[in-house]
Amino acid sequence: MPFYDLPMSKEEILKDVDFIVLTHIHPDHIDISLEDGTVGAPLNKTIPIFCQNEGDAAILKKSGFQNITILSEKSITAGSVTLRKIPARHGTFIPCGDAMGVLFEAENEKTFYLAGDTIWYDGVKNAIETYHPEVIALNACAAETKENGRLIMDDQDVWNVAQTAPYARLYLTHFDNVAHATITRHSMRGKLLNYGVTNYDIPEDGETINY
Repeated sequence: MPFYDLPMSKEEILKDVDFIVLTHIHPDHIDISLEDGTVGAPLNKTIPIFCQNEGDAAILKKSGFQNITILSEKSITAGSVTLRKIPARHGTFIPCGDAMGVLFEAENEKTFYLAGDTIWYDGVKNAIETYHPEVIALNACAAETKENGRLIMDDQDVWNVAQTAPYARLYLTHFDNVAHATITRHSMRGKLLNYGVTNYDIPEDGETINY
């Protein structure tokens, strides 16, 4: 659901992809057909894809994906990387469906925690305190709806993560791409300055940041 043109072609973005991780089926995370509800039209259906539960797996199967694995809180290996499902809460009032985070571990690499679409809550705190990830990606535009409340993290949630993991580098994303967002890249920088949080990066579209 990009507001703006993609920073590069779809072919370039998808080149050399080894596997796909789908945190949940929402239209700002995977393409969804309005005609039949199938998903992922631009994707190579033979590439291994990891998802959160049986419901999402059934939709992926209907959509033609051939190599589907459901993640759990027990580790699963994909190539040289170990993946583990981390709980998420996608709404402050009533979650707008299931979602998950994912922990990535590999030899000689920093532990990476993709929090996914979640607010700050005990599940995120417990994951950080259990696995001590050195890089943490946070969806943090504070998108909200009347029915569900705030759906993902805001500046105070980012501050909570920074307080819990002062050793980690925070990668803040999911900005400037959905109509129900309430924080932009620019405003987030100002808010975090007030909190004194400095251990973060906010990428521009298409920007690569190495850790």
